[in-house]
Amino acid sequence: MKKLGAFFLFSWLLLVANPALSKETADPGLYFDRGNSLYNNEEYDGAIKAYTEAIAIYSEYLEAYHNRGLAYYKKGKYEEAIADFSKVIAANPKSVQDYTSRGLAYLKTGQYNESVGDYTKVISISPNSMEAYHNRGIAYANSGKYDEAISDYDKAISIRPKDMNVFMSRGVAYFRKAMADFGKACEAGNQAACDNVKQLSK
Repeated sequence: MKKLGAFFLFSWLLLVANPALSKETADPGLYFDRGNSLYNNEEYDGAIKAYTEAIAIYSEYLEAYHNRGLAYYKKGKYEEAIADFSKVIAANPKSVQDYTSRGLAYLKTGQYNESVGDYTKVISISPNSMEAYHNRGIAYANSGKYDEAISDYDKAISIRPKDMNVFMSRGVAYFRKAMADFGKACEAGNQAACDNVKQLSK
């Protein structure tokens, strides 16, 4: 699992020893560091609480919003994650990390057009992002836009030709496109297409 930031043991001990620090005197960084430690230990509820404390002290703590969004995502609270990533994007419109993370949350909630928009933004900032092309391809495929998906997978493969996950995604897109075409032909009375649908559905 990806580790979040540096965790300062001394700061954490201060926080534990002084749980009732007032918001006026408390250092939001102490809560942020504690949130990172909890996140790294997969204690996501505790991490969310710590990041929320940091934000309560400093409402523009963008790193805390981003990391809380990651913790929400891990908990399956995708709308909350989207809200946190959106907060960062509003302040920093070139935050590739937050467009990427929000794009994944949009995928999880079936908001495919929004996901496509986020990955398109990532590509405009970082044109060689294989992950952005791959994930946008997934969003296109889930929208039934197989030609666009295949085009994105082709681009991703050209950037990282040894990533077999993209080949798998492209294969699925070709399969779904074929099934859609066979289905249309079958509905029009083409028996061979109907036979193909039955064979591929087994």
